[in-house]
Amino acid sequence: MPLLFDAHRRPLRSLRLSVTDRCNLRCAYCMPEEEYRWLERAALLSFEELARLVDRFLALGVTKVRLTGGEPLLRRDLDVLVAALATKPGLADLALTTNGLLLAEQAAALKRAGLHRLTVSIDTLDPRRFEQLTRRSGHDALLAGIEAARRAGFRDLKLDTVVLRGVNDDEVVPLLRYAQGIGAEIRFIEYMDVGGATRWSRAQVVPRAELLATVAAAFGPATPLPDRDGAPAERFALRDGTTFGIIASTTAPFCASCDRSRLTADGMWFTCLYATQGLDLRGPLRAGASDAELEALLAPRWQARSDRGAEERLALHERAPFAPLATLQGDPHLEMHTRGG
Repeated sequence: MPLLFDAHRRPLRSLRLSVTDRCNLRCAYCMPEEEYRWLERAALLSFEELARLVDRFLALGVTKVRLTGGEPLLRRDLDVLVAALATKPGLADLALTTNGLLLAEQAAALKRAGLHRLTVSIDTLDPRRFEQLTRRSGHDALLAGIEAARRAGFRDLKLDTVVLRGVNDDEVVPLLRYAQGIGAEIRFIEYMDVGGATRWSRAQVVPRAELLATVAAAFGPATPLPDRDGAPAERFALRDGTTFGIIASTTAPFCASCDRSRLTADGMWFTCLYATQGLDLRGPLRAGASDAELEALLAPRWQARSDRGAEERLALHERAPFAPLATLQGDPHLEMHTRGG
């Protein structure tokens, strides 16, 4: 089927599919509060419901699906959903993003089920700093999960690091060396002022230019690689062939090429990470809507899409966290851990 384009001629091509809003970490840049309002268990879509909605997105041109959370590996029997999705015609890429703590026990099953790619978050190589960042223990489990993913045969392994000034910005070079050593590609992510980042400040953002300068001082200049193809990361190569990425959503937004949308675990569809309103798909789905009726909800919503959230945030003279705590407590769908980041 021809691609479905929005108001800025961006195709509907990638879907981030959250399977849970729960997480087993409390990372400072995502979940800094002590308490959270969770989605009702009965509201969460079943695997069958999720798979049916994926079919409707595939029919409209989506070719890439990424499973997210919260922490997706907290969803019981996730490999069953992976197996149901992996063989769907038209799905060219099925990936998963995880914090890695439960990966050691699930990596092999996910690979057998047909998962194509894995991205693992690792913000520090220091166990004590890990506990400070996440307010949980588990650094050893994270490293064991990464090793299990390698043993399971995930060759295109990605590592994600959110860089915060004064917290872990001194680990950019060590983390890049770590990724080199295990044959993974690391992506450094600017601290974003979305959802649960209620304590975000511009001062803590380490911009792309500074990250590149840090890498160049240790390894020599990095060469930009072509063909971003709508991906969030700009990729670079070092002289020895090592590649890495930078996701500069805060200081150099890529709204013009964004082809992603997000579906929460309870069926709310968002066309931008900064969107404040979503489209409820659970209601029509459980009320018996036909495939054609579901597609008739999705298609015009995307065609009318004019979101350029990150660019609009960049243009603000006084930039504060996107949503105050009281607003987040009133609507958990605004949380990063609910809509899948």
